[in-house]
This record gives sequence, structure tokens and C-alpha cells, in this order.
Amino acid sequence: MAKDGDKKLDVLSVGDVVTDAFIDLIEKYEYVDKDKDGNIMLNIPLGTKIPYDHADVIAGVGNAPNAAVAFSRLGLKSGLVSNVGDDDWGREIIRALKKNGVDTRFVHENDGKVSNYHYVLWFKEERTILIKHEEYEYEWPKFRPQDIPRWIYFSSISENAMEYHDEMADWLDENPDVKLAFQPGTFQMQAGVERLKRLYQRAEVVALNREEATDVFKGNHEDMHDLLNKMHEAGIKIALITDGPSGAYASDGNKRWSMPLYPDPAPPFERTGAGDAFASTFTAALMHGADVPSALLWAPINSMNVVQHVGAQGGLLTQDQIDYYLRNAPRNYHPKEM
Repeated sequence: MAKDGDKKLDVLSVGDVVTDAFIDLIEKYEYVDKDKDGNIMLNIPLGTKIPYDHADVIAGVGNAPNAAVAFSRLGLKSGLVSNVGDDDWGREIIRALKKNGVDTRFVHENDGKVSNYHYVLWFKEERTILIKHEEYEYEWPKFRPQDIPRWIYFSSISENAMEYHDEMADWLDENPDVKLAFQPGTFQMQAGVERLKRLYQRAEVVALNREEATDVFKGNHEDMHDLLNKMHEAGIKIALITDGPSGAYASDGNKRWSMPLYPDPAPPFERTGAGDAFASTFTAALMHGADVPSALLWAPINSMNVVQHVGAQGGLLTQDQIDYYLRNAPRNYHPKEM
């Protein structure tokens, strides 16, 4: 971890940044059911005006920005590589990041472009997000030696930025001391392991949920050992898989652990950002020098608290707050070797 007075960043998160507009739907006007394939569907009447309860607009969010804020709250010197437009939304995004202690010197303002703005249809504790990633000219930054971070945390980015992944991989080859954490986003998962094999091979830790790990690595959904094996076969040093109510699993290639959830103090209020909080907090613990079982103790606590708030960042905790929850954890809250 960087010492006071040292401007070198502990971690530089990389990925798209957005503004989320949460639209709180009123239950009597919408309903949820399943289609013929068992997919859960949100049904909204077409061709009419539908009341909603209220809207919350939250700037400076997304997988990588959420991680950047989590790192800052956990006492790490944290920055973000991203893109915004030259509009009021972009300026508000930068203000929000700075307010959360995130270094924004690598957030590029794109002339003539608009900033990413997503709409979150919030139904009870769940949500459906209407997304649009603007087509920026992605270019890997040119770092001065004193600006090179200790870690890169890479996550969701636009589908038109595939060559950007190659630029990052080249840079990582040139900077072997920099560690990589990878939380693939939708388009990165669709690209496949072979296309992004240089990043998977370089990754210190990769975080996915069980369904994502099954799809990306073509493993057996019912066999957690098979999923972890497949991730290690891709070159990943630490494999992290979250599994909803069943908790999470991690492997360092020698030992494997299962980890229960931290008990919710109340029913989840809104689930956006739970996975981001888990993955980034696990990685932050590693940055602080924790081993894998200790990192598994931190991650569910931040995830638990995030879902008690609207949006992905309002519930992110400091290290002291995580320590408080650890001191008051139930006796069965600990990782178990598999």
C-alpha cells in the first residue's frame, strides 16, 4: 500500500463510467412472471402512461468506478481510467468521483461526445438496466514512471474497445510488477477466453458469478471444483466465484474455500452493485496483504451493506466499519476448506 506523501496509486480501476437514473416502479402497475424457458420477466403495459414513485440519479457509477470508490473507502490510493463526454453529465461524473476520493487524472473528456447515461427500472429489490455505451476512441494512457500503479482492476467496457484490451495486455507485459484483477463485463464475457487469454493468463484474481463462470469457461454448473479448475487452466492465479444465497468460493490453485453470506440486517433494499462490492473488497483485502481466507471474510460484509442502500456506492464501508461487522459476526461466519 502506498505510504503517505507517495503519489503512486495503489490501484487504478479501468472501465466505463455512467450516470444511473433509478426509476422506482410501483408494484400495482407492473408484475413479474416467467416465460416458456423459465426466464424471469418484468411486464409493463405498453402504450399507456404509468406512474412511478420517484427517481434517484447517481453519477460516477459502473463496475470499475464502483470498485474505485470501494478501494478509496478502504484506505487505498485509488484512481480511474475512463471516458466521459464534454457535457454536464460528464462534469458531474468527475465531481462525484473526486468527492469519493478517486483520482480522475486519467478520465478523458471526449469532445463532441455525450456521457454514458443508463436507466434502472427498480422493481422491489431487483432491477433491470437499460444500457448504452457511447462509442469513444479508447486509448491506453501513457504513464510516467511515477504514475504506474501497483494494481490494475479491469472491468466492464464497451464492445467497440477490443483492441484496447490488447494495448493493456502489451502494457502489462512491459510492467511485470503490476498486478491485475479482472472482473469481466458482459461484452468481455461474450468475447470468450481465447480472445482475452493474455489477460486471463496475467490475472492475479478473476471474479465471476457461478452462471458467468459456467458460460465463460464451459464448465459444469453443478460442479464447483470443475469451474475452479477451468479458471485455473486459463492461467488465473486466484479464482473467485460468487453464488447468490449460497455464498462464494475461492481457490488459490492449492487450497479452496467456501464462504457463507454475512447475515442481512434487513431484507435487501436494492441489489445494484452487490457483485462489484464483493469482487473489489476481496481484491482490496489482498492489496492490504490479506491471504485468500481473510479476503473472503471482508467481501460479503461490503456486499451485504451495499444492498441496504440505493445504488452501488452508498453502502460501501470503510475498513474500520468492516472490522466492526467482523467483531460482531456470527460464530459460523468463516471460510471452510473444500
